[in-house]
Amino acid sequence: SKIGLFYAMQGIVSLFMPALMGIVADRWIQAQRLLGYCHLLATGFMAAAGVYALSVPQAEFAALFTLYACSVAFYMPTIALSNSVAYNALEVRGLDPEITFPPIRIWGTIGFIAAMWCCDIAGFQSTPYQFLQCAALGLVMGFYSMTMPACEIRRSDDKASLIDALGLKAFALFKEKRMALFFIFSMLLGVSLQITNGYANPYITSFKDIPEFASAWAARNANALISLSQISETLCILLIPFFLKRFGIKGVMLMSMIAWVGRFGFFGAGDPELTGGLWMFVLSCIVYGIAFDFFNVSGGLYVDKMTTPDIRSSAQGLFMIMTNGLGATIGTLSAMAVVNHFVDPAASPELQLEGWRTCWYIFAAYAAVVALLFALLFHDSEPRPDSRSIKKAEASPAVADEI
Repeated sequence: SKIGLFYAMQGIVSLFMPALMGIVADRWIQAQRLLGYCHLLATGFMAAAGVYALSVPQAEFAALFTLYACSVAFYMPTIALSNSVAYNALEVRGLDPEITFPPIRIWGTIGFIAAMWCCDIAGFQSTPYQFLQCAALGLVMGFYSMTMPACEIRRSDDKASLIDALGLKAFALFKEKRMALFFIFSMLLGVSLQITNGYANPYITSFKDIPEFASAWAARNANALISLSQISETLCILLIPFFLKRFGIKGVMLMSMIAWVGRFGFFGAGDPELTGGLWMFVLSCIVYGIAFDFFNVSGGLYVDKMTTPDIRSSAQGLFMIMTNGLGATIGTLSAMAVVNHFVDPAASPELQLEGWRTCWYIFAAYAAVVALLFALLFHDSEPRPDSRSIKKAEASPAVADEI
């Protein structure tokens, strides 16, 4: 009953740790070194969680949760830092990140699938050894990160303002309407990120309790069906350079939002029967690649393009806060409230199914409203903000009050 707290912790630490580490990377420690340090610290706490769980007959929730929370607190910033380090490595070689980064990024998803399958094949999924597997991979990542090309640190001998001293320049981006709208819609879109991660499996598995679908393969193998989403994600990353060049960030993010409508809507209308609505479940998994990649990967590229080098890591951390922090946390808690309201565990399986379908249609309607507002309000026809516009924004009393 407490497993949800472990997932919620990822969103909670994402509210402040990515931005904090981004500030450190911009002002004091080279991003590639800080990325390595974060991986190693996360590895240490995750290994401690594994050793603790193996050393006692029954792990205490408080101790295990504390070690896990400390681990993810240092792991979540690595997502934004990895973007900054990767973009820098490409730029020092004269390569365009919009073209060259997506084919590299697919290996992150491939690695995710490989780690998940290895955990399952080795039988670690229900044992503490999964923590040790995670720690071993984190150890490799920690040392490898430090071999990446050096990232520049922006230091100044001039007398710095309080905003400069604390490294809060990235927050001045909210002064620009275009960037403020981008971050706000990133948060609204981030609400959708964790919904299917938390509820797709129990929803599909619930069909086993309905005689009509009891023998359906998909109802008995929900994880295998859902893994199509990760495969789609891998393939869709390769489409990003073409779509960004052709349609721009607004078009790509709008495609992502429309794909989220399909992701939720197809889940609500489908069923696991091969001759029935299984094709809708499959289609939902296919559009997930567009829904996730066209927002998450393209958004990171857009932040890199629209910010100056001295705030790049901080801006990536801010993007992480808005999506995986505020957005994902609000989405997880809101989805839990919706599901608890419409899906009654004491009701018959048929009535529970009706409740589930209502939930998915509510999620689809939310995504549709966000897409419509984004299409009407967001415009991306202005040049990239320069240092002077950022400094002007910082000087505004309104920005100081917001910070």
